[in-house]
Amino acid sequence: MEKVKIDFIPGGTVTSPTGFRAGATSAGIKKAGGLDLGILFSEVLSVTAGVFTTSRIKSAPVLLCQERLAAGKAVAIVANSGCANAYTGDKGLQDAEAMAKRAAACMGCKPEEVLVASTGVTGKTLPMNLIRPGISQVVLTIEGGHDMARAIMTTDTRPKEVGVSVRFGDVSFTVGGIAKGAGMIHPNMATMFGFLTTDAAVGLEFLRGAIRRAADVTFNMISVDGDMSPSDTVVIMANGLAKNKVITDVDSPLAEVFERALTQACLFLAKSIARDGEGATRLIEATVEGAATESDARLAARSIVSSSLVKTAIYGGDPNWGRIVAAVGRSGADVKESKIDVEIGQVKVLKSGYPLDFNEADVIAVFRESEVPIKVNLNLGAESATAWGCDLTPEYVKINSEYMT
Repeated sequence: MEKVKIDFIPGGTVTSPTGFRAGATSAGIKKAGGLDLGILFSEVLSVTAGVFTTSRIKSAPVLLCQERLAAGKAVAIVANSGCANAYTGDKGLQDAEAMAKRAAACMGCKPEEVLVASTGVTGKTLPMNLIRPGISQVVLTIEGGHDMARAIMTTDTRPKEVGVSVRFGDVSFTVGGIAKGAGMIHPNMATMFGFLTTDAAVGLEFLRGAIRRAADVTFNMISVDGDMSPSDTVVIMANGLAKNKVITDVDSPLAEVFERALTQACLFLAKSIARDGEGATRLIEATVEGAATESDARLAARSIVSSSLVKTAIYGGDPNWGRIVAAVGRSGADVKESKIDVEIGQVKVLKSGYPLDFNEADVIAVFRESEVPIKVNLNLGAESATAWGCDLTPEYVKINSEYMT
């Protein structure tokens, strides 16, 4: 294979790839004020694919996006925070369509080429009296991805942005992205948005598979609190302005490079979400090795980062490693107690199912770090998986007990 160079772009964002612009405004949707309405725009019609919440009750914007992405084309995404437009029935669908229509009129494209995303409080209809004029106020610029990243934040404490540059032989392209999410985060999509862009030329069927595979090992492997929303949306737009030969063959070297870059971008955003979990002070990384199947490895890893008992132990600095084993045991994965090894940081606490002598202060010290690595070896096979989560703190309770007030 020719030499591959994949680099993170300092200050990279969703408008880093050629041909994308964005902007945002303060429309007054959020009670606390600030940017709350944004538009992401491609200069040309883009090949577009997405993955969405697995909840059986989906928000109006998700239903609209799923319908429109059957054609696999889009020019723009209009998104708001402060109101999720979920559990709003036919009125919600009408409002989502009205958002797209208004944005299309402002950008000079067709309404069916505009996707919609909304996040915030559920069970309330959109304040269209604020959104319609707000859309008209959005100014699209190359640097506007930074404002767009802030406009989609809800309980997030910071924006989540990424840009990745790729050079492979004589081919160069860029992948950019923004995300939001801090609460209601759980595997198989979370309360999150992930808007990704690339100037690579990519075939639709390949792109659909690539974003699904990337999301599966990144966004679908994070957990904050075990809850899931009706609004979860990850969309990627590929406008082809890098002028490479269109990527269609999943087994081609260029396809492998593209997926590697896309996955790196998604992983950066996914870990940023887990790190910014509501009230979180620590990022937890759980790696399960030696599983009989990949599914078992994923089940066990996700069970660890989803466990309230593991999360609270880490927050409190309690070296109660038995909670990790309990999470693995209830995960549904095939396990044998007599084969399990557990390591916290560099501290080995369990070997072949037998507790080891260790200094509890060493485990406490690991729990006090900003990143807490946990490794479990099931010793039943060759498959592995990694999941990410955060500690559970009193601040989480405070944030969610006051969400609407």
